[in-house]
Amino acid sequence: MTNAAQAPARVKAGRKEWIGLGVLALPTLLIALDIGVLFLALPQLSEDLGTSSTEQLWITDIYGFMLAGFLITMGNLGDRIGRRRLLLIGAAAFGTASLLAAYASSPGMLIAARALLGVAGATLNPSTLALISNMFRDDRERGLAISFWATCQFGGSALGPLVGGLMLDHFWWGSVFLLGVPVMVVLLVAGPVLLPEYRTGRPSGPLDLVSVALSLLALLPIIYGVKELAAGGAHRSPTVALAALAVGLAAGALFLRRQRTLDDPLVDLRLFGKPAFSIALAAMALASGAFAGTSFLTSQYVMSVAELTPAAAGLWQAPTGGGIAAGVLLAPLFLRWVSPLTAMVGGLCVSAAALLALTQVGSEGGLVAVVGCIALVAFGVGPLFALGTGLVVGAVRVEKAGAAASLSESSNVLGSTLGLAVLGTLGAAVYRDDVAGAVPASLPGSLEESARETVAGGTAAADGLTGDAAHALASAVRDAFTHSLNTVSWVACATVAAVAVVLAVGLRERKNRPATAAEDAVEAPAAAEAPERSGV
Repeated sequence: MTNAAQAPARVKAGRKEWIGLGVLALPTLLIALDIGVLFLALPQLSEDLGTSSTEQLWITDIYGFMLAGFLITMGNLGDRIGRRRLLLIGAAAFGTASLLAAYASSPGMLIAARALLGVAGATLNPSTLALISNMFRDDRERGLAISFWATCQFGGSALGPLVGGLMLDHFWWGSVFLLGVPVMVVLLVAGPVLLPEYRTGRPSGPLDLVSVALSLLALLPIIYGVKELAAGGAHRSPTVALAALAVGLAAGALFLRRQRTLDDPLVDLRLFGKPAFSIALAAMALASGAFAGTSFLTSQYVMSVAELTPAAAGLWQAPTGGGIAAGVLLAPLFLRWVSPLTAMVGGLCVSAAALLALTQVGSEGGLVAVVGCIALVAFGVGPLFALGTGLVVGAVRVEKAGAAASLSESSNVLGSTLGLAVLGTLGAAVYRDDVAGAVPASLPGSLEESARETVAGGTAAADGLTGDAAHALASAVRDAFTHSLNTVSWVACATVAAVAVVLAVGLRERKNRPATAAEDAVEAPAAAEAPERSGV
């Protein structure tokens, strides 16, 4: 979908723009990769740094917290100070934080470095996506460019275990963070030459710091509260998590109220008056959650139930990256025969069918089925991520592309975070209930508790036993975890099917509906708001 302000521009991109797209793909791939490699490195770095269980949680979670919290702010900041400038600043910060993380000498230092990585990462993805809207003004070319960008973004997450496993087989845990340094050096050198600068030409006041504070105070406590409820179990009080949720919701209400009163808000709420914009955001968030939650459990299945080495587990998970890459890259090709809506809904139907098949896999001989099904799930959601992102960015004027890109990124990050928390909690509850009676009381206290909580703990406990007791516990652990995967797949299947229905009905019903006043206000071009460009 293209708005009125963008419609007149049909200039074809040249070689410089396509090479520039490759430069933009590098940080996009790296940020996604950085999320996946940490999970495999966690056991090694925990042993080396002597981290507590709480510190382990903060090491894994702080990156996503800061990334989600700062996306909206950074998207708007790029529109104001220049998208290329913000991208290069973020690249320098990301490279520096990668070095700090790689050579961290304490858990606190690693947590701080991961937090800085999250803030820097929030500057990169919205800037890359917004710059694509500047560089590719032809609808078809912009669609191809966004598909390539989305392939790097979502495929990188799936490739993380593969790259991480190979790195950890040959180097120490810090090596997985050093991947970011050469990539950022390339971006800093090539970016000023190949990428255009863009900022809005209209006068704007300083960034509203109150809105920035309220957005952080809304997003961070909500994410923290959901994850705390997810990890709570029977031995932790939900009081802190519920209080965090209350603070986040209250701050969110104040944030929305303030945006309605500002002439230049951090989030233009009129954007949500556009059906293509709001429905695409919601669909991507829900699909991201279903995919993230299910793929997290399938990765555990590959490592713990199938009992593969990290490198072998990474190789077996490579089809997931290939699946989403194929779905995203082929999305523009599908448009030769079907409409964007049909491509998105059809892909979601493929994902729902694959999730339905996952509900039937067993603990014995299920490795090929699990890997094949999650690869099909990834393939099916690919068109939604590629074309949905195009709908969101194309639904606004080019000077709002940074804000739209940040909202698109926020929906994916929040959806993935909540999906991991909710579906992970459901899977953990099913596992605990199934395995409870199979854990021998003779195990040491800490080992018994670990066996009841996670499949990795149960596998480790079984390895410490001998004879029939070891076989019985290992079998019970595998069966319990497979049942949890089956249950989560049912929920994910229902979610994806519901998203397909909402897309099909919601967008089709509005296809011929006259634009509302809110939509006209967002789309209306203004001569006084001509963008300022340099370096094209």
